Amino acid sequence: FVLIQHLDPTRESMLAPLLARKSALPVSQVTGGMAVEPNHVYVIPPNARMGIHDGLLKLMQRAAAGEKNMPIDYFFESLAAYCKDTAIGVILSGTATDGTFGLKAIKAEGGICFAQDEESAKYPGMPASAMAAGCVDFSLSPGKIAAELTRIARHRRSNPLAISSGAVPNAAPTFPAGDDAHIRKLLLLIRNSTGADFTHYKPNTIHRRIARRMVPKKIGSIREYVKVLRRDGAELDALYQDILIHVTSFFREPETFQILASQIVPKLIEGKAEREPLRVWVPGCSTGEEAYSIAIVLAEYLSGYPGKIPVQIFATDVSESSINHARAGVYTGATLAEVGPERLDRFFVKFNGNYQVTQAMREMCTFARQDLTQDPPFSRIDLVSCRNVLIYLQPLLQQRILAAFHYALNSKGFLLVGKSETLSSHPELFTLAEKKGKFYRKKLTSFHTQFSAAAYDRTGQPGKPLKAAPPAADLQKEADRVVWDHYAHAGVIVDENQQILHFRGDTSPYLAPASGAASLHLLKMVRSDLLVDLRAAFHRSKKENTPVRKEGIRMTSGNRTRNVCLDVVPLSALDTAERHFLILFEEARQGTAAIGAARASRAKAEVPPAEKLQQELSATREYLHAIIEEQETTNEELKAANEEFLSNNEELQSTNEELETAKEELQSTNEELMTLTEQQTSRNAELAQLNDDLRNVLDGLQIPILILSNDCRVRRFTPSAEKLFNLLPTDVGRPIQNLRPNLNLPDLQPFISSATATLAVQEQEVRDLQGRHYAMSVRPYRTSDNRIDGVLIALADTDAMKRSLEEARNARDYANAIVETLREPLVVLDAGLRIVTANRSFYATFQVAPAEVEKRGIFDLAGGQWDNPGLRQLLEQILPENTHLNDFKLTHEFPRIGLRTLLLNARRLKWESEAGGMILLALEDFTEREATTEALQESRGRLRDLTAGLLEGFEGA
Repeated sequence: FVLIQHLDPTRESMLAPLLARKSALPVSQVTGGMAVEPNHVYVIPPNARMGIHDGLLKLMQRAAAGEKNMPIDYFFESLAAYCKDTAIGVILSGTATDGTFGLKAIKAEGGICFAQDEESAKYPGMPASAMAAGCVDFSLSPGKIAAELTRIARHRRSNPLAISSGAVPNAAPTFPAGDDAHIRKLLLLIRNSTGADFTHYKPNTIHRRIARRMVPKKIGSIREYVKVLRRDGAELDALYQDILIHVTSFFREPETFQILASQIVPKLIEGKAEREPLRVWVPGCSTGEEAYSIAIVLAEYLSGYPGKIPVQIFATDVSESSINHARAGVYTGATLAEVGPERLDRFFVKFNGNYQVTQAMREMCTFARQDLTQDPPFSRIDLVSCRNVLIYLQPLLQQRILAAFHYALNSKGFLLVGKSETLSSHPELFTLAEKKGKFYRKKLTSFHTQFSAAAYDRTGQPGKPLKAAPPAADLQKEADRVVWDHYAHAGVIVDENQQILHFRGDTSPYLAPASGAASLHLLKMVRSDLLVDLRAAFHRSKKENTPVRKEGIRMTSGNRTRNVCLDVVPLSALDTAERHFLILFEEARQGTAAIGAARASRAKAEVPPAEKLQQELSATREYLHAIIEEQETTNEELKAANEEFLSNNEELQSTNEELETAKEELQSTNEELMTLTEQQTSRNAELAQLNDDLRNVLDGLQIPILILSNDCRVRRFTPSAEKLFNLLPTDVGRPIQNLRPNLNLPDLQPFISSATATLAVQEQEVRDLQGRHYAMSVRPYRTSDNRIDGVLIALADTDAMKRSLEEARNARDYANAIVETLREPLVVLDAGLRIVTANRSFYATFQVAPAEVEKRGIFDLAGGQWDNPGLRQLLEQILPENTHLNDFKLTHEFPRIGLRTLLLNARRLKWESEAGGMILLALEDFTEREATTEALQESRGRLRDLTAGLLEGFEGA
């Protein structure tokens, strides 16, 4: 068990002693070169990076200042390289994204990946990043992770397949010999389901992926696993996706993209006419990171290019889900770790918490499903980027795919392959153009291929079997061999250091191995008679980069004297990182040989040996003079470089001091950041709570609210607004003019413009299609920094109030009609004893006009002459304690009509629209009737007296 933690580089770690107290296993802090043993716990020390190589834990210097320190990624990548499919990576609680790329490397090799679930993780950043990258097999709590690790260990001990796989690191799992038929059935199931044929993939890759799926499923035999695949389509699809190995990233191997931008792209656009497209093909693009990375590099380079060259990038993959992901162009922040902030701002936009490639870059790339092993290639391509795809294929399939790339490329096209891939077995198709970046250039050969020779077509039906290269290439090779052996000059190809790389023809008359240690150095193998002239010719050709020819060189071999011509030709047509030279040896033909021999004999007779030595000495002096000139030039360059180095060293020392100071400041800042992080986490929790509260308040109030942006597009709305405005969740972002609300709405644009211009609320009464009343208010939407960023439209349901007002108005009209039909004077008072209305009988009886009465207090009429103690007592004291009062007699001197006796009847009514209620007061004029009653009573009295007198008379009589 190896524990990698982010530790303070300046402080001693107490992690190992703390773990030792809790664990029964031995716990050790790692020292360099420590060998791993079973049932031991190893802890990374502070201020170091750690990797595992050949079973040893090796420590390296921590990442330099300014570089990202990713110790978990570093260890996981070394673990994946060493243990392959037996590696297990576990990501526990932590912030940021360290470990995500390491888990990808483990999964690419067939290992098993765990991440702590978000419920149990205090800081879920690292586990969530790994989950979003799609490289986690199990997301569990720490206790369940331990239980699963125990189960996997027991399964591997009891499973012969797992034991054979894990016995030796880097070894592929070996299935029993009898399982070959079941593996063929498994591949047939995948082919029938997806159309992809993995028959010619490397068996080790297929076996690792099958074993990786069997371990979590607790399956011990391939036969049982085939049965599971027959009935479980989801597991079949998961195995298919695992075999495809979707491991990629943005700007993977950054040095390659630097070479692409500085060296390859200028050659690609050289000679292109304006509007002639630059075409790129990215087979095996997975989820699109490689294609978008190339698009970014081309966009950056062409932004400063004077001409307009369109770019077409064709990115293909056999996985439909990967292609859909690539088309969307949405990636998490962890995936974009290598992009850089400047490129992130320029080529990406924020999208639902993630980042999406800009529309312009997505339009530059065309993504399509393509089976590279079966479907025809593209054509007229300038650059093919196929990295880490060929390593999973058998040689026969590699040959066919390379032939397809050769066909697809233009005459000056380039092929980019992965760091671990090489094309040395196919020198007839491509030549190395840039060694560090693994860029190859197309060779102009007559190589042809048949693209219909796929093992199976898209429907999964058998087709023509794969064939090797057609006979035309072999014929050309044989013809070249015959020409070089019998008709061409003998020669060698050397590099700029005069090391022989290739022999052409019979060079034995001119070259021979020297005694001593074996060497292929040209000047050690050449015959002594040719040494001086060859050395001078090679030096001149290398310096001037032009062909150099030396004629009439006499060479004695045994008893035979030859007349030799020497050619040194630079191979400048090859676009490679190193310079190469072709050296040809030509012996004069027989006719010219006789003449040359005669001339040589005469020259030999004429030229004394001392003069011959003088000539050789002169040639040697000339060569040494050139060497001295080169040496002086080199010395001057070294002096300048040394001065520049000293200057740079001083700058580095100054920079180092600044970095030390910055490091101290960074540590202080880190402390502050930790505090701020805790505070920010608390505030985020409060903000989430406030958002939930606000959403529940809006939903509870059932208020239809619609928020529009400045360009009148729907930004947000409440659930109760969906029915009124006829909205769907997908209508966010649509212009309001395109909606058909269930309201009789006027044109909203004037209201919106007025609200944003005057910063005042605009109100309007509207009705829905069923006639229900609403009060609509349009108010400006203010941000926290007091900017106007749209409008808020709210509707209040006023239908009940409207109907109540109408009913009240109808009731008043009805009451007024009844009041007007009464003969007695009637007046309506409010709670403040002000006259609301009166009938015609009131105005006629008391001879007053409506203007003198309405909205006046009853005691204020006629300048206060209506103020009567009895009437005041009735209205202010007696009536508030009773709901009604009958036949209250009142005598008062009224203006204009004189003294009157009235019978008052009053009712106190409750009225919803009037606080305190209202009073109905009926006044009956009782004056004349009272006089008549008094006269009648007087007559009755006289009659009573008369009757009494008569009775007395009768009694006397």
